[in-house]
Amino acid sequence: MDPIKASRLWRTMQSHTLAFPLLQSVDYPWQALSALSDFILDLGRSLPKDEYEELLPAVWVARTAHIAPTAQLHKGCIIGHDTEVRQGAFIRGNVLIGDGVVVGNSTELKGCVLFDGVQVPHFNYVGDSILGHRAHLGAGAITSNVKSDKSEVVIHCGNSRLCTGRRKLGALLGDFVEVGCNSVLNPGTVIGSGSVVYPLTSVRGYVGENCIYKGEGRIVARFV
Repeated sequence: MDPIKASRLWRTMQSHTLAFPLLQSVDYPWQALSALSDFILDLGRSLPKDEYEELLPAVWVARTAHIAPTAQLHKGCIIGHDTEVRQGAFIRGNVLIGDGVVVGNSTELKGCVLFDGVQVPHFNYVGDSILGHRAHLGAGAITSNVKSDKSEVVIHCGNSRLCTGRRKLGALLGDFVEVGCNSVLNPGTVIGSGSVVYPLTSVRGYVGENCIYKGEGRIVARFV
């Protein structure tokens, strides 16, 4: 079995995302993104009305969430309890945001799942990606979701090449991942739980659990 299938990218999946049934139904996490739109629409219609309000068509927001008046929310969106969406945030649709999340100023989200406690607080772009429980992107860090030649995204994992069948795929981050400021997570980046990415780095391929990514070819164990 390859490392991505064998590892548990998200150790607390069941209790920290409403997307648990969707993620459990696929072999690889990126496969869930293809079904995310329909999943959100079905889930949104079933949410308890005393806890969630449909602010706009197909936009369900927990009544304890705080949405800045200048934020833009588009069709196909669920925002969880006690989540804060700050000024100028742009949520383009097909986005499932958990509880206690921070979506910061000028941050853009598209086609992604943010587990509970995720922070994307300053000038971030997250597209076609999944961010695990309490993952954090530093200011200006982005997920690049399209290759320059627009070809299929292939994940490089050790000696394996995993064809995703997707032209758009950003990053898959495990629980408690820390990404430094102004870093770029290239299409198909996978980072295991508890790992740290240095600021100003360009990350590609698979980074295992509890690692420190200092740059290409420079990965060390975080805990020794």
